[in-house]
Amino acid sequence: MASLAKPLGVAAGLLTWIVVTGLLGCKQEAASTAARPLPEVPVLTVTTQSVPDEPEFIGQTESSRPVEIRSQVTGIIKERFFAEGRDVKKGDRLYQIDPVPFHAALLSAKAKVAQNEARLVQAKQNLARVRPLLAEQAVSQKDVDDAVAEELAAKAALEAAKGDLVKAKFDFDNTLITAPIDGLIERTRVYEGRLVSAQSDLLTIIHQVDPMYVTVSAPETFLLKRRRDIAAKKIQHPGVYQLRGTIIFLDGTTYPHEGILDLLDVSMRTETGSRPARVTFPNPEQVLVPGQFVTVRFKGTIKTEAILVPQRAVQQGPKGPVVYVVGDGDKVIIRDVQAASWQGNQWLIEEGLHAGELVVVDGFQRIMPGVPVKPVPYTVAEAAPVNQTTDTKTEQTK
Repeated sequence: MASLAKPLGVAAGLLTWIVVTGLLGCKQEAASTAARPLPEVPVLTVTTQSVPDEPEFIGQTESSRPVEIRSQVTGIIKERFFAEGRDVKKGDRLYQIDPVPFHAALLSAKAKVAQNEARLVQAKQNLARVRPLLAEQAVSQKDVDDAVAEELAAKAALEAAKGDLVKAKFDFDNTLITAPIDGLIERTRVYEGRLVSAQSDLLTIIHQVDPMYVTVSAPETFLLKRRRDIAAKKIQHPGVYQLRGTIIFLDGTTYPHEGILDLLDVSMRTETGSRPARVTFPNPEQVLVPGQFVTVRFKGTIKTEAILVPQRAVQQGPKGPVVYVVGDGDKVIIRDVQAASWQGNQWLIEEGLHAGELVVVDGFQRIMPGVPVKPVPYTVAEAAPVNQTTDTKTEQTK
């Protein structure tokens, strides 16, 4: 029994040493954890302010006055005078239709007018002779009536001949086709020797490019939200026809001239669910050409009570943009937000944040959702002025 008690005593002592050592290690680890400082993260207190609201839409340029050139008469193209794709001025010669048959018709119409003028003179003279003879009973009443009818018929024939002369002169004058406006002329569709029909064959098109139209389409969702925001006084709107527009080309450069919104279509396009609008731009240097795709940024509206946060504060989550907010107990919360557009180097937040909340701006590698942090004020050192819009991601449509 004595030999068995000695090993049991040694085992009990060893077990006691292990337990004591473990308890001391846990206490040291807990003390170390309790002494570890919270990670400092720069935070920005959310505030509201008024900023320019400048939505962008894709638009397409079109000439302010496209004029189709068609012949007023049927004939053979004898000559073309213009250079294709160049500027033309109002009154410049474009085409010459063979004038010979029209000149002959004009001469014939002039002759018929002269013939009917002579007939009218004869009818008047005959009436003047027979009317006094009726009182002397030298002629019958029928003779006088016939003379009156002949005069009236001669007048009618003369008027008809004058009408034919006007038509013949119109046809002859329109054998020379001239430019009705200033503008850029397209390629010709017909060449010398081609028979063209009056009003049916398209010869070419002239585009008036100064001013130039840009047509954009605003989605119905945008229009409905804009209407709600105006009703809620979230946006100061000067009126549709007080809006101005600027053009941004595909290479990112900006057109130097501003345009004016001068037409908002009365109906929606059922095939696209959008409402077309037209902006008129001056185009003295002919930088804009018909059919060009551009981005139009509208100016003139102000968004009130807008929330701006630095771009680095907005992260990309699985479902879209997110921000980290320091909530109760200085614990980090992930918040889904709707980031609408850029203002300088800041995001404009439409939904998801409220004034007074603390948004984490940097140090995301040191934080996790639900873990307490030590928030420190963020200093906006290089934030751009809020009145400089650099980009807009408003929903766009053709």
